[in-house]
Parts: sequence; C-alpha cells; structure tokens
Amino acid sequence: MSRVPRIAPRLLRQPWQTTQREGATAVAVLRPTTVRLYSTTPARAHAAQPSGTGSSVSASEVTHFTNLASSWWDPHGPSRLLHLMNPLRHDFIKSCLSTSADSAAVGPERAKKYAYLDIGCGGGIFASSAARLPSTSSVTAIDPTAEVIKVAKEHQRADPLLSLPGRLNYVNCAIEDLESHLKTFDFVTLFEVIEHIDRPSTFLRQALNHLKPGGWLIGSTIARHPLSYFTTKVIAEAPWPIGVVPRGTHDWDKYINPSELRDWFAKENREASERGEEDIYGAVKVEGCVCLPLVGWKFVGRSEEFGNYFFGVQKLR
Repeated sequence: MSRVPRIAPRLLRQPWQTTQREGATAVAVLRPTTVRLYSTTPARAHAAQPSGTGSSVSASEVTHFTNLASSWWDPHGPSRLLHLMNPLRHDFIKSCLSTSADSAAVGPERAKKYAYLDIGCGGGIFASSAARLPSTSSVTAIDPTAEVIKVAKEHQRADPLLSLPGRLNYVNCAIEDLESHLKTFDFVTLFEVIEHIDRPSTFLRQALNHLKPGGWLIGSTIARHPLSYFTTKVIAEAPWPIGVVPRGTHDWDKYINPSELRDWFAKENREASERGEEDIYGAVKVEGCVCLPLVGWKFVGRSEEFGNYFFGVQKLR
C-alpha cells in the first residue's frame, strides 16, 4: 500500500534552518502546502567534492543517477520521458525569447549566437541537442555524477559536430565547483534538476551568478501537489509494466510550486529595491505540461499547479 505524503508547515522556517526528512513516518493528513525554497535537507558529501562550505548535491541522488548512467541514451529505457520531453524544452526557450525585455541583449531577430550552461546535464540529452543548433556558439554542461558525464562524452565522440573545439564541453562538477571566473552565459538551464537539490535557494543564486544581463534562467520541475504524488510516485515508480522510472527517482518533499518560485524572485527584487536598486529579474514565465499516453508531452494550460512545468526568468541587469 502506498504511503500518503505529509506536508509539514514551513512558512515560519527561516532560510538558514533545515528539516530532517529521512526516517519520518508519513501520515494520511494533508496540511497546507508551504514554501519549499526555504526548507532544505541537510547537506551530504557527494562524488564531486565542493570547494565551498556546502553543496546542493546529495550522495543519494548521485548514487541513483550513477545506476541509471548506462541506460541514459536508450529511448525506451528509464530516461524515455526525458527524451520525449526534450523538444518541449526548445519550444519553451523560443517562447521566452519572444518575450525578452531587451531584444538587443537576447533576441533571435539579430541572429545572435547563444552560449549555454546546462546544469545537471545527465547524459547530455538537452546539451547535445542545443549544441547542434545553428544559433548556438557553445554549450558547457555540468553534472556531479561522474558516470553520466562519462556516458555523455562517449555519445559526444560519435558526432563530429559535437566534437568541434569549443562546441560542447562536459564537466564533472557541481555548480558550487564551477570556476567563478568562467564566462557568463545567455542561457542557464536546469531541466528536471531543482527537485533533486538539497538547498534550492542557495543553488538558484549560484546558478544565476553565471547568467548574463539580458539572459534567461530556464528550467523544468514538478509542483508539490497530491496529484503529482500520485502520478510521479505511485504510478511512475510502480513496478514494471506500469512504472516508467526506477523507484526512488523522485522525492515529493523536494518539489517546488510555481508560486514559491515567483515569491523567491519577487523577494530578490524587493531586497534590491530596499537598497535603492532597480529590479534584477523580470516576471517568472511558467507553462505546465502533461505526458499523454501514446501522444507524449504536451503543453496544457494551468497544469503547472499540480504536475510538471517549465519556468523561465530573465535577468534584467
């Protein structure tokens, strides 16, 4: 019998406080959903040791994705849903570009060449597809799991275009380990990543440090809703032939709601205003998507409140 998740009150918890999830007993009581960005699990060591005082990566996540590495490029394997979702990632990026606040900074009409930083790249599904675009100047793709980076590099070597110098660079590291003097990027992408992060608030700030003014932070994740628990835990992680991903792929407690993302960026802008500065970020753009049987992933209006969704925000300065 599947456990019903517990939603613990978190609104009063401060950003520097943490919550211990492991070993907690789930109860069949649903309480009001609260802010996830300021509620995090304790940090644990991971394969790519960070140079700073803490890491956003957990050892359990690294172990899980190490086990998936060998099947990453199997379109019918555990990463099948990621392969099916990849075209929507590019569609969402295009829709964000069409609403850019400063088309001189980022705009397709100027035939600009874009530099990408893909964080949590896995075996390189998005990174390799972005590197093939004629509008791409370079892709830097990072992941703390050594085995998936090894798989990504093996796939890269099979494609002469991806092997061109400077076109696609895979790095085995966490965002905290990325060299601070590294150039900034037109796009920083976080596809199916933030729901695997222990410290999402710190992680977002680290990622945004590598974004150019006028550039876009683009990501996808899952809303923390009872329906998403049913679809991503009960159904998606069920034994074969019902389930589509290995058990333990998702941690429902780590899911982040669109309203929490909007509140976080609004807080960043509010703090800038209190310092007498202009807004740092534009409005958060959100679009929900649903995986339909025999059809694949499709954008579905308002589904972002209870399932998978894309988000994008432009850095204004």
